[in-house]
Amino acid sequence: MDFSKDELLEAKRQIDSTLHKLRETVKTLEAKEQPQRYKSQLTLAKRRIQAFEIAICLIENEL
Repeated sequence: MDFSKDELLEAKRQIDSTLHKLRETVKTLEAKEQPQRYKSQLTLAKRRIQAFEIAICLIENEL
């Protein structure tokens, strides 16, 4: 599929925003009194962060 430069830039902007929120979520969960209680949520958030970082890299390569 071909995407315009504007579409790629907007996708990157949206992913950056989501990444920021996910990173803040990880910080919050890790700072809780018993972070081990949130192991599955932390794992999910960290995997999503990794996936979004890959997506950003691919978008930047395409730009």
